[in-house]
Parts: sequence; structure tokens; C-alpha cells
Amino acid sequence: MDAIDYERLQIKGIGPQGLGRRALQLSMTETKSEEDALKRQFLREGIVAVATEVGGTSDTDFQTKAARAVIGAALNSGLVEKEGRSIHALMHATEEAKRGVLVNTASSASLAMKIAIVRNKGWVAVAFYGESSLHVFSCHERVGLGVMHLPDLDRIEK
Repeated sequence: MDAIDYERLQIKGIGPQGLGRRALQLSMTETKSEEDALKRQFLREGIVAVATEVGGTSDTDFQTKAARAVIGAALNSGLVEKEGRSIHALMHATEEAKRGVLVNTASSASLAMKIAIVRNKGWVAVAFYGESSLHVFSCHERVGLGVMHLPDLDRIEK
């Protein structure tokens, strides 16, 4: 996918205001049509977004799958550049979001999460929303959010 032309989108600011809220909204969509409508709305605001899903146990299985899912979705959609500093910022936001989901979760709990990644010109937000369970009768809703600034690649000497 081509790089995102933020100047064409006429972004009014590059701060993170509201970016986390938008990531949470997207992660909580229940249908593909709802997800697509929200992504179109975000694009009109100069925000690009992608969503994916992941499941596993809360130990290394889920953590590894989640990291791979976020990187894969972000790169495949063109949401971040295939460049070390951008991936680093994305992973910081992801780790922060995972901490919110995994706090007080038993190591053998199963997790099913929808992950949303949204960004504007200078910031990226990652949101996890879903359920954890040790047994079908012990489901808990979980949410996690991470926001991180992206490098200004135009100012970095290459």
C-alpha cells in the first residue's frame, strides 16, 4: 500500500487528543460494516485505522500472537512505515495496551481480543477489547490502551 499523504488529508494538528478514544471505539465494534463505517469517518478526520483479532492463553502464547498481529496489520495496511523507529513506537503502544488487558489475569486464562490500531501524523494508539476466561462461567471483559508518539521521519536524516 502507498504511504499515507497526511498533507492531502489536511490534518489540523498532530497531538494525540482523542486518538485513544477512537482506537477504543474501533476495538469495540461488533460487525464488519460498523467497523468499516467508523474507519471511513476517521479517515475524514485525518486518522487512518486498521483492526484485527487475536486469541490465546495469557502467557507467552497470547503475547506473541498479539505482537505479531499488530505488526502485521499495521504494515500490511500501510498504517506505519517499515522502519525501525515507527515499529518501535507501535510496539511501545502495544505493550502498554497489553498491560491493561493482562493485569490480574491468571496465566492460563484464555483471551479473545479485537485489536484496533489508529494513527494521525504524529501519534499511534493501540486498543484491545475482548474477554478473558478460565472457564465458560468466569468470563470477564478486558480493555487495554496504549498511545505513543511516532518519529518525524521527514526530520530524521536518512
